[in-house]
Amino acid sequence: MKQLLILSALAITFFSCKDSEKKQHSALDVQLQANNHPGKKLMEKHCYVCHSPTASHDDRIAPPMVAIKRHYIDEDTSKEKFVADVNTFIKNPTKENAKLYGAVKRFGVMPKQSFPEEDIKQIAEYMFDFDIEQPEWFEDHFKEEQGKQKGKGKGNVMQKQQAEVNYQDLPYGERGLKYALTTKAVLGKNLMGTIQKKGTLEALAFCNEQAYPLTDSMSVVHNANIKRVSDKPRNPNNKANSIELDYINTFKKQLANQEEISPIVKEDTDQVLVYYPIVTNSMCLQCHGKPNENIKPEIIKKLTLLYPEDQATGYTTDQVRGIWSISFDN
Repeated sequence: MKQLLILSALAITFFSCKDSEKKQHSALDVQLQANNHPGKKLMEKHCYVCHSPTASHDDRIAPPMVAIKRHYIDEDTSKEKFVADVNTFIKNPTKENAKLYGAVKRFGVMPKQSFPEEDIKQIAEYMFDFDIEQPEWFEDHFKEEQGKQKGKGKGNVMQKQQAEVNYQDLPYGERGLKYALTTKAVLGKNLMGTIQKKGTLEALAFCNEQAYPLTDSMSVVHNANIKRVSDKPRNPNNKANSIELDYINTFKKQLANQEEISPIVKEDTDQVLVYYPIVTNSMCLQCHGKPNENIKPEIIKKLTLLYPEDQATGYTTDQVRGIWSISFDN
């Protein structure tokens, strides 16, 4: 009897381990499928410029992709319907077609852009089939919004939870990157707002008049010197120096070789310098793409008026257009 009990215990342990191994293998298989799905890379390429999962609640310029998934999918939604609904909105982004009413109220309607239908399909299929990255604050925010809809709102959870991050405690590379990304978020939020409300022509005027003051204001906020420089500047004041040109070429090679890109950090006696690439996406091409192909004639005319020495055109997506050049005290 005692031997039987021992054998039973061993059998239970053996099969439990096997079951655990199967579950681990299954989770790894799913993660591998997700990482290899073409929609993942397309979403990061086309969508994250505005719908970044790493942007803070205050710095974001559009809702994260997980919010779109939550609002478009319920227990009755098929993959075919989800793909069709996403495609419908991308082709004709209007207030009437939107399902994220709070996002439209806060950010405005997404500007209409031209994406290949196959890209939209693969992005939507990836979103439907797999868990996608979400910001740390999202769950509490989503529950709060659901509570408000049911008349049970209990104050702003986000304001209670979001303490200001002390970037000075971060390693130099991460610190410089945070300075760049928060500045990008401020510029992007204002630029997107102008495009949504007044169109691309007015956005050009915004860039001409406000990009420098906004960047300077973020330099004051972070107590750092924050610049955007390029080997093909639109404004001559943004021309990269010889050191910055070397780093631009370094990032171009890394991007061409599909290498992982990290901030370049250089330290001297009393100062830290951090460099990080500015990479083009489909939105950039409205003003930085190829004339008469991506850039409309009226935009070309305005660019010529505002920037008679403009060199910043002719780009395609996923090209290094310049770098963030950031310095702060050591």
